[in-house]
Amino acid sequence: MSQRVELTEPAHRPSRKAPLVWALGAAIPWAGLVLAQLVWFAVQPREPWLHAVAAVATVAGIVLFVGVVPWWRYRVHRWDIDERAVYTRTGWLTQERRIAPISRVQTVDTERGPLDRLFGLATVTVTTASSAGAVRIVALDNEVADAVVARLTDIAALGDQDAT
Repeated sequence: MSQRVELTEPAHRPSRKAPLVWALGAAIPWAGLVLAQLVWFAVQPREPWLHAVAAVATVAGIVLFVGVVPWWRYRVHRWDIDERAVYTRTGWLTQERRIAPISRVQTVDTERGPLDRLFGLATVTVTTASSAGAVRIVALDNEVADAVVARLTDIAALGDQDAT
């Protein structure tokens, strides 16, 4: 009879700065849309009802994607690492839980975009021998990201299996 292995529920949250960074990242395209609507109104002020409908839809989108979604993502996103696997839970509307066995890890990368660098954050991407793609641990403080990469490298080096 085989022994059942208990899987770890991811326990660690992203950085506390994550919701602000996600909100700013979402606000940039919305600011472009607001600017486009202002230009549209200046060029073609007729049919004010149509401008009002567009403005209401834009405000609703801003409230949802800049005000609500980043905080919801922060509540959902979790990650964890142990000697067996990398665990993540992501999403906001559709949530996904991923488990990548350490024996399948091929590469570990760190990514820092412009907003990430501004706020001292990084994303760790764990590429595995899986058709589902890489596992991403998003919005980590730089020190935490560096520690995660070092830990994954140490754990993977201890394994006796090839990740191919």
